[in-house]
Amino acid sequence: MRSLRLSGDSASRLLRCGQSDRCRDCGNRIEWYHRTNERPIRLHPHDLPAEKVPAVCHWHVSFGVAHPAGDGSGWCRLPHAVLCPARGGRLAVPELTGLRRALAVNTRRLIDTGIFIPPSAPPVTEASPTTACRPARPVVQLLYIRYLANRPVDEIQCVAQTRRRNRCTRPLLAPEPLAGTWALVPIIRAHGQLPLPGETMAVYALTDLPYAEQLRWRAQRCPEHAATPTATDVAVAEWEPFDPLIHQEHVHNRLPTLTRRRGPDSQNKKRHSCDPAPRGRDHPDPASHQR
Repeated sequence: MRSLRLSGDSASRLLRCGQSDRCRDCGNRIEWYHRTNERPIRLHPHDLPAEKVPAVCHWHVSFGVAHPAGDGSGWCRLPHAVLCPARGGRLAVPELTGLRRALAVNTRRLIDTGIFIPPSAPPVTEASPTTACRPARPVVQLLYIRYLANRPVDEIQCVAQTRRRNRCTRPLLAPEPLAGTWALVPIIRAHGQLPLPGETMAVYALTDLPYAEQLRWRAQRCPEHAATPTATDVAVAEWEPFDPLIHQEHVHNRLPTLTRRRGPDSQNKKRHSCDPAPRGRDHPDPASHQR
């Protein structure tokens, strides 16, 4: 078996064996790459004739880094976002209708065979007498930027490769006092717009940690692999830039450190501590909040 290693002149730590994945929205194959700003992007796994793809959709890969332009050849790469059948045509390109339709047919085949299960709301289960509120996808603030995590804070996993060529199973969360803190902060709108008065959200803030520690979180590496810069990555960092307009379902205006204690009639008048409060002046009937 050939041993993969990180080239000294590579601009990315991601091993090529770790770039393949499936879109969590449609189930089709994708390939992860890093851009020049180190943000990940999902590309369609096959090259396409450049003449059949609009110039604004041309991408190419050089030294493991994806660039949003053509490379002068007759072939180009394509972001999966313009093909994903789960996006409802928001980014559909007329010239790529046939390929997008083929991916939609493949999605239906994957669903029918049980290989792919579309994302849906998690089933509601009966709460225990004391239930800790833990957002499934918390908003994390580090390096003064807010990101939407892909899983609860204590389950965020290191992306580095172990000596056995597997993904490291250690969590990013380090013991106290190197952990972050939950805080209520104003909701900042996109493109630098001012926050609206009275609107706050729960954020797991890492801004008080040392700069090196915040870089470790941004690279999604455990303390052991953060001290080993030559270790390669077998998965991309799962941070998604947070946008309050797109990710409204993940906005909670209560701190998740509180617990919910159920009384005899708590089903009729208590809300989960991390559920967003009703918007608007008038509060709806409490019965409308029953799960």
